[in-house]
Amino acid sequence: MISFEYVGLRYGFGPEVLSDISFELPPGSFHFLTGPSGAGKTSLMRLMYLGHLPTRGVVKVFGENITSVSRAKRMEMRQKIGTVFQDFRLLPHLSAYDNVALPMRISGHKEDKIKNNVEKIMDWVGLNDQINALPNTLSGGQQQRIAIARAVVSRPKLILADEPTGNLDDKIGQRIFKLFEQLNKMGTTVVIATHNVTMMQDFPHPVMILDHGAMRIEDPALQKDQNLFAKLEDAF
Repeated sequence: MISFEYVGLRYGFGPEVLSDISFELPPGSFHFLTGPSGAGKTSLMRLMYLGHLPTRGVVKVFGENITSVSRAKRMEMRQKIGTVFQDFRLLPHLSAYDNVALPMRISGHKEDKIKNNVEKIMDWVGLNDQINALPNTLSGGQQQRIAIARAVVSRPKLILADEPTGNLDDKIGQRIFKLFEQLNKMGTTVVIATHNVTMMQDFPHPVMILDHGAMRIEDPALQKDQNLFAKLEDAF
C-alpha cells in the first residue's frame, strides 16, 4: 500500500526533517504514528497523502512512485485516500451534509448512494441532528467529527488521520477508533498520528515511532518489553 525507501525531506535549504526513512505498510494494515512534537509526523503524513514530494529516496503509494507520476495521476490517487487534518479543512459555505458528501460527489457517485452513506456515517459520529448545520455554527469537536465522517464516507483504500480525536472526549474518541477499526476489518489501510497513549493501549496495533527524523516500528503484540507505552508516555 505504501513504501518508503531511504526517504529524506527538507524544506528549502533547511536541515532534513526526515532522514533515511524506510518501511512498508501492507494493504489492510493498521498503524499508529507517534513521537515527540516536531519529530516530523505531519511531514510524513503529507508524503503519504502526496501533498509533498520527497527530497530524496522513493515513496510509493498504491505501487506508484509519487515522484514519477503526473499531477493528474496524483489527483486521481488522492481520491482513494481519506484524510483527517488537524485544521479540519471544512468548506464554510457548505452544510455538514454537503461537506461529508463532497468526496463521493467528486468521484461521481449517484445521489441516492451518497445520501445513504452520508446519513449512516453522520449517525455513527453522533451528528445526525446537525446534518444541515454550517461549520461555523458547530463546536471544534463537532467540526472534527464532520471531518472524520468526510474522510471515511466513501470507504477509501487508505485513511490518514492526524490527531483525529484531539478535541473529542474519551467516549466519542473510543467510538471513532472503533469506526476506524471496522473500516480496517473491511480492508482499508489505516494510519493514525496520535499522542494518545491510552488509545494506543486500548487498540494495540503496531506503532511507528518518529524521533529526530528517524523511525522505528514496534508491535505491542510482539513486544517483549512490556514498558513500551510507559516509555512513550514519558517521551511526550
